[in-house]
Formats: sequence, C-alpha cells, structure tokens
Amino acid sequence: MPKKRKSGGRSGGKRGRATSVQCHSCGKLVPTDKAKKFSVYSSAVDYRLAKELRDEGAYIPRQKKIAYYCISCSIHRGRTNIRSKDDRRGR
Repeated sequence: MPKKRKSGGRSGGKRGRATSVQCHSCGKLVPTDKAKKFSVYSSAVDYRLAKELRDEGAYIPRQKKIAYYCISCSIHRGRTNIRSKDDRRGR
C-alpha cells in the first residue's frame, strides 16, 4: 500500500515514541506530535465590562486554555481542512 505522507501524519523528528495526550472531544489517546493543538484565551470578566475597564487603564488577566484534538475530531469541528495532494506539498 502506498504511503500517503512522508511524515506518517506526525510532526516529530528522530526522538522515538512521543507522549500521549487525551482528545478534548472524544477522549481518545493521541501522540502529542500527531494531535492538533488549539489555544484559546478566556477572561473571567464579561467582554463589555472588560472593554470599559481597559479604557480606564485597568489590567485584566486572561487564562490560556489549551485543547488537543485527534485528527478526526479536528476535521469534524472544522479546525483542520482536508487538503489535496498538491496543497499538502508546499507551505
């Protein structure tokens, strides 16, 4: 069977086995170099109130939430697009 991708769908180099993370959507264990990582900043303050406070000069802390998705869940949620062979080649 022909190989679809040179990297085998992974971004790791020559470091052996990668540690696993859990998919945020389905709970599947996925290697970190194969999982799709998405980070979202969230604030405890409402965005309308935060805008007013920022205009006054206040500092509003944000929290960074990191979510890992397996390939099938990231495609299903629209985070990753399916690309043709020509689009996969060049960056």
